[in-house]
Amino acid sequence: MFCAMLFGMATRSRLAIVLGILALSLCSVVCHAQDNYEIQVYGSETVAPKTTMLELHSNYTFQGSKTTVEGVLPTQHELHETVEITQGITPWFETGFYIFTAVPNNQGWQWVGDHIRPRVRAPESWHWPVGVSLSAEFGYARPIFSTSVWSLELRPIVDQQKGRLYWAFNPAFEKAYTGPEAERGWEFAPDAKIAWNFTNAVAFGLEYYSGLGPVGELDPFPRQSQQFIPAFDLNVSPKWEINFGVGVGVTGGTDHMLVKAIIGRRFEWGKRHSAAGQKRP
Repeated sequence: MFCAMLFGMATRSRLAIVLGILALSLCSVVCHAQDNYEIQVYGSETVAPKTTMLELHSNYTFQGSKTTVEGVLPTQHELHETVEITQGITPWFETGFYIFTAVPNNQGWQWVGDHIRPRVRAPESWHWPVGVSLSAEFGYARPIFSTSVWSLELRPIVDQQKGRLYWAFNPAFEKAYTGPEAERGWEFAPDAKIAWNFTNAVAFGLEYYSGLGPVGELDPFPRQSQQFIPAFDLNVSPKWEINFGVGVGVTGGTDHMLVKAIIGRRFEWGKRHSAAGQKRP
């Protein structure tokens, strides 16, 4: 009993140190989430130790922007391919790395930028009724793809699987450090998902993505980003993650029609001590 108490205190101490590092990182020069490159509502679970998750995010915009604005290329008929590599460090800590690429209309394959994303979660031993985690995403984007070359996303995550019903809420906060958005301060960009497991292998739900504007003074509705994506999750194996859907933008500040797919594969490097690394739909 005494040893268990000491282990619990040590785990909380290590988690507090990592949370502190993430908080201090907010004061440094860091990066912004990549619009329409990695379209995903995060679940709270992290990749298990000694496990690597390799994901390919593929998105194609059928109806998007048609002109170059402030040096940024239009998005219509643009293909985005993103490689995400996530390594489990402890049962409650992982780090992800992103490589963003794009194929603008008739302009060939191009590198867009890179991000790094440490994430921590509340351990299962805390027995909270919902899953809770926190990620901080840092990175760089080339000026022809984003006016926010250097930026940061801070993403709290809350989710729950209750029977066949799954829901997740990501009230993300974003800050640009370069470009015209830098003067706007922190912006609120909440994402959410609700899904129903029709069978053990198939879940269907609705994903919501947004960019509402500066905290305390949101943009008028026509300038906001509001997008809904009906999406399927295929649970063919604990080793695989498969998600695909069709997105519809409902405001002027959003690409109006796109398709997206995520294919992920887990690779285990030795014996795992926990099954906590399996992501929810």
